[in-house]
Amino acid sequence: MSTLVWYLDRAAALLAYPSLYLAVLTGIFYNTESFGPFHDAARRVHVELSVFAMLVTLLHAGLGVLDAWFVLTGAVPEPAYTQSYFLVGLAVGAGALLLLTVAVLGFTDAKRFDRPWGPRAVHAFAYGGFVFGVVHAVAVGTDAVGLVRPLVVPSLVFLAYVLLLRGLALRGVVPTDTKGQ
Repeated sequence: MSTLVWYLDRAAALLAYPSLYLAVLTGIFYNTESFGPFHDAARRVHVELSVFAMLVTLLHAGLGVLDAWFVLTGAVPEPAYTQSYFLVGLAVGAGALLLLTVAVLGFTDAKRFDRPWGPRAVHAFAYGGFVFGVVHAVAVGTDAVGLVRPLVVPSLVFLAYVLLLRGLALRGVVPTDTKGQ
């Protein structure tokens, strides 16, 4: 049973990470018309992709709690790192889940959050949740360590670049003419 839980937990995590990545990427394009076709594509898929990412993340969280229980009770061997490191990694994952949940609530129930914390500001917590998720994946994702340098770092640099480009476009620093005039 514990082996099955471990495999299902890792499978959910391996689906959650790229789904969350794409949800963040499409979220950057979602409200920025100056990105032209990227904006249009993001408007078509962002909400559905975000819902899928959140569902898979919740699945991973549930299975992760069960998997952690097996580790902490000694039902399975401990990971190759200390138990305190394992617990900190779990806490970072819980922080990611909390931030993502707040972001979703800020979108789904706009009246819940009053000024100065409007739904858009609260929804920005998704960025923080994603960062916590990345730290969690790198810290305790024992099967993802080999992907950090070749895949995770360049993908995060690309997200930072697109986010910076969006900020510059919204401030009028870079040209935003998508009509070819």
